[in-house]
Amino acid sequence: MSVFYSALLVVMKIAGPILLASVAIGLIIAIFQAATQIHEQTLTFLPKVALIAILLLVLGSSMMATLQDFMKEIFYRVTQV
Repeated sequence: MSVFYSALLVVMKIAGPILLASVAIGLIIAIFQAATQIHEQTLTFLPKVALIAILLLVLGSSMMATLQDFMKEIFYRVTQV
């Protein structure tokens, strides 16, 4: 059960910032579209992709370190059984 809990925390640490930023930029663009009555489907695509790319460049190393620590913990637990 503790492995499942640790895996869930790792998933939230890795995917959380990207998902929250994507939702935030989507909400901002939706408000902009509602205010200007521009209902273009492709308007949300480019800002989201750009934001996610920037976040991956900035946070990618910490995400990878978190995943490496988790894998080391899993491998350690496997060898202890």
